[in-house]
Amino acid sequence: MIPELGKYAFAVLSSYGVSILLLVGLAWMSVQRARKLRQRLEEVEARMKRHG
Repeated sequence: MIPELGKYAFAVLSSYGVSILLLVGLAWMSVQRARKLRQRLEEVEARMKRHG
């Protein structure tokens, strides 16, 4: 089921590799940002409960 890539094998496979790495990196950055924002939101909510 693997297509014959011939002389373009390196270019195609390295493009797939770079694309996968970029997608994984973007997903990781999104998760990290969501965690940071959730923590900041919890801090703001705790501050609001104490003062209001």
